[in-house]
Amino acid sequence: MMGQTPILILKEGTKREKGKGAQLNNITAARAIADSVRSTLGPRGMDKMLVDSMGDVVITNDGVTILKEIDVEHPAAKMLVEVAKTQDDECGDGTTTAVILAGELLKKAEALIERNVHPTVISGGFRMAAQKSQEILEELAIKVSPDKKDVLRDIARTAMISKSVSSSRDLLSAVAVDAVSAVAEKKSDGTWTVDDDNIQVVKKQGGSMDDTQMITGIIVDKEAVHAAMPKRVEKAKIALVDSALEVKKTEIDAKIEITDPSQLHAFLDEEENMLRKMVAIVKKSGANVLFCQKGIDDLAQHYLSKEGVYAVRRVKKSDMEKLAKATGSTLVTKLDDLRAGDLGTARLVEEKKIADDRMTFVTGCKNPKAVSILIRGGTEHVIDEIDRSLNDAVSVVAVAVEDGKLVTGGGSTAIELAQRMRDYAASVGGREQMAIDAFASALEVVPTALAENAGLDPIDVLIELRKAHKSGKVHAGINVLTGKVTDMKKGRVFEPLRVGKQGISSATDAAVMILRIDDVIASRSGAGGKSPQMPDMGDGGFD
Repeated sequence: MMGQTPILILKEGTKREKGKGAQLNNITAARAIADSVRSTLGPRGMDKMLVDSMGDVVITNDGVTILKEIDVEHPAAKMLVEVAKTQDDECGDGTTTAVILAGELLKKAEALIERNVHPTVISGGFRMAAQKSQEILEELAIKVSPDKKDVLRDIARTAMISKSVSSSRDLLSAVAVDAVSAVAEKKSDGTWTVDDDNIQVVKKQGGSMDDTQMITGIIVDKEAVHAAMPKRVEKAKIALVDSALEVKKTEIDAKIEITDPSQLHAFLDEEENMLRKMVAIVKKSGANVLFCQKGIDDLAQHYLSKEGVYAVRRVKKSDMEKLAKATGSTLVTKLDDLRAGDLGTARLVEEKKIADDRMTFVTGCKNPKAVSILIRGGTEHVIDEIDRSLNDAVSVVAVAVEDGKLVTGGGSTAIELAQRMRDYAASVGGREQMAIDAFASALEVVPTALAENAGLDPIDVLIELRKAHKSGKVHAGINVLTGKVTDMKKGRVFEPLRVGKQGISSATDAAVMILRIDDVIASRSGAGGKSPQMPDMGDGGFD
């Protein structure tokens, strides 16, 4: 107000929150998100049923799936959803842990803000603690080589033990390890790389979870184009063609005048000859199986079936690329260029009926660089959850193969980190040491949540764990199935090093970003003059 005349800087209807009120509102919203997934952590974690506006149902305890399905409105809460997405993209597992760690960091920061510690100081302390955590994690890491299949299976089992598929985790972990081992490639510098896009996942309802299998080849969701074609081809020689086996239409407008019936006959004969030549090129190359990305003319189908060639048309580009990697064949863009050297091989190509669909199985590929996993299950929801669980298992095994390092689970690494972080805090001067101490306490949320979800007393568990780690038991963690503190290394509960490092890094980044906000200006949505982005989170309740 200047001279009693109001000066409007922001549009009418704009909502603004400043200072401590804005900080606490953001922290409350973010913590509400973390609390929503907390009960899903660990082998005793519970599932969530999510129903969208269309009535579609998702039943899962996968942190990132839950947060993607929830329609989150608050901007600070959205940052925690991003933490889960980043964790999923980088590691495939540990999404729930990363989110509840971010929520706990904000909870500890809130207590410090109430004691008038400046948010910038807290942020600085958290950054120092995160940096130190990465160094300690590297020290705690155990080396693993890609040929240690038993250890890799343990990693996959650990990732799946909290899922509803845990009863079949032995089979599914073996499938995940075999799939990753098949597509892993050694680089010139001796390190390994795994592109999990080379693992094709096909979901078919029916059968049971235990019918899930890995196929050393590719499943193409198409059937042979002609009924007279062989349904089974052994010692297959496979051609992959990107062009259509059809008579091309001219690019320009043209009119053909036919004045005599014999001319029409000659015209049709020439069309037929062109298609015959195309089939002759395929046959001359020695191919007995043809996968075509484009269409195949009805007449060409007839000639191919006469020659005993198994042909499939309109195959997806991604499937063509996987077929090339699995069979060793070259994708030919122009049919005239097809030669014997472009063909790939497979022990067997056959058409099978799975559920209600006919599909082509290309199996028995020698040293395939692309493989398939066929998922079976009683209901659609079960299949979707198996898919999510297998995706987590494949991702963690791939990460372990690439990095060659793992740490123990069951909250053992978190407790060891917290212990060492408190020692580190004492060596740091200034107010930052309060933030580092708070960071150490926040790390203990992992074993605390595991104990809570298992119906154990979290305080008793925490005391026991601290006592074990004080006496030098670095791998002591909580076995939630027995309720006892045991050696997680002996219990073979492992997770890749990257899961822990990325989780701490993402959680710290999100917490620091939320802490540094002291002014929230939300523009009105237009017609109603209300801000869609700033719902009242009340006391942190979550609907």
